[in-house]
Amino acid sequence: MKFKLFLAAGLLLLGTVAFTSYDSLKTKKMLRHVVLFKFKDSSTPQQVKEVEDAFRKLPSQIKEIKSLEWGTNNSPENLNQGFTHCFFVTFDDEAGRAVYLPHPAHKAFGKVLGPHLDKVLVVDYWVQE
Repeated sequence: MKFKLFLAAGLLLLGTVAFTSYDSLKTKKMLRHVVLFKFKDSSTPQQVKEVEDAFRKLPSQIKEIKSLEWGTNNSPENLNQGFTHCFFVTFDDEAGRAVYLPHPAHKAFGKVLGPHLDKVLVVDYWVQE
């Protein structure tokens, strides 16, 4: 009887470990929206800061934005081709991005950005969390 109980406990433990291992391998997909800006030479630091501040407000205005990271280029390679700012927006899915793109808050941000923008580069991709 002790052997059967020991065997049952062992199988239960093995099944729990296997199930846990499988769950730890499953990951959540996320959609990343990377935006790079090159500002006009005529844009002042204060105007660029206004653009930064306006972009940083978007997550509080658009609930589909799950996270936002941003920063300015500091690469020593000098390969940025004039792009100085990177904004890294995360969505759960394409539906979230579809809400974000025409959203009135995003459109309002575009009006703040527009007069200072020389070039923009956008790349979207799926990642595993």
